[in-house]
Amino acid sequence: MRAIWSGSIGFGLVNIPVKLYSAVQESRLDLDMLDKKDHSRIRFQRVNEKTGKEVAWENIVKAYNYNDKYIVLDEHDYEDASPKKSKIIEISSFAGTDEIDAVYFETAYFIEPDKGGGKAYQLLLKTLEKTRKVGVALFVLRTQEHLAVVRANGDYLMLHRLRFGEEVREPDELKLPDKTTIPKKELDMAVKLVESYTETFDISAYKDTYHEELMRIIKAKASGKRAVVKKMKVTSTKGTDLFEQLKASLGSKKRVS
Repeated sequence: MRAIWSGSIGFGLVNIPVKLYSAVQESRLDLDMLDKKDHSRIRFQRVNEKTGKEVAWENIVKAYNYNDKYIVLDEHDYEDASPKKSKIIEISSFAGTDEIDAVYFETAYFIEPDKGGGKAYQLLLKTLEKTRKVGVALFVLRTQEHLAVVRANGDYLMLHRLRFGEEVREPDELKLPDKTTIPKKELDMAVKLVESYTETFDISAYKDTYHEELMRIIKAKASGKRAVVKKMKVTSTKGTDLFEQLKASLGSKKRVS
């Protein structure tokens, strides 16, 4: 793995030199875009709108349109905007591990102690573990400020980028059903159904089968054949009575997927 950020975590007056590594990777197929007529690859070019000529990456700069005038920014400008946040993940507060709604969580990163930071790293790890807290911080990564939490995960620390409050929509426009009284027998039966399907969560039990099936179809087409497609089978009760549907679900041996 290659580190995507290096700096330190500020924990009170303790400074822990660390490196960040991406904890996730894409599993989707890398599909190319082709011209429908002759299957030639579609290329995207960075073209100068005045000259019409292609511009190499090393000759491209980023700028902000301020009062109809472009102000070009360089790496020093990004760091100067917040020198501290560019180099330090400063933990400003702590919160309970279950206090932050899942809707705010974004990308995850592994945190590795850098040279000389081993003992302080272990101290923060054990403290978060014992208190069942996460450290809340702001820091700058790739020219953008991020809200994040630092948490203990087994024998190592992780950082999770969070969305800011203004990035999450309110559910005001949802057309929700009017509140109605659910009969006790239906609720009890639904609870039984949930309990019968409850098991310890094991992430390894879940596979990207869509990816596998698409790859199978690609291989079949490559050999001039058509893959046998599994027919979709939907199991349902004939009636619309919720209690009877729940009862039938509870009695079924196979889960519908």
